Amino acid sequence: MKKLLIALVVGLGLAGAQTQSPPLFDFLSTAQAASDPLALAYQNRQSDVQVEGRGRVTRLLADDNKGSRHQRFILALPSGQTLLIAHNIDLAPRINGLKEGDTVTFYGEYEWNNKGGVVHWTHHDPRGRHLGGWLQHNGKRYQ
Repeated sequence: MKKLLIALVVGLGLAGAQTQSPPLFDFLSTAQAASDPLALAYQNRQSDVQVEGRGRVTRLLADDNKGSRHQRFILALPSGQTLLIAHNIDLAPRINGLKEGDTVTFYGEYEWNNKGGVVHWTHHDPRGRHLGGWLQHNGKRYQ
């Protein structure tokens, strides 16, 4: 009986060892993707998709000062996905006092990358050719 039990445990261990580990960002279920445009865009590697969501600031980055200036920070979404926000501070106000742990709601254009993606166009379009976006922090909207 003991030999049978040992053989069963070893067999299960070997079967488990032969399965492949999931990809790094395989955290989105099919149900999540079907009901969440951002999750669907990430899974399908799509860009130029208007998205809305909310996340927690996990990292503040230095401003991008090449060309139009952008305030940049990383959000962790409830799904586990991370997202870079690139907010044009030449066209919209900076979120002053933003800190790690804060919650930010966003609406903008999603661009896919293998780290989770980027959301930009979180501001109005002064030429009126692009759908305007926004960020919201502590009850204040930045657009």
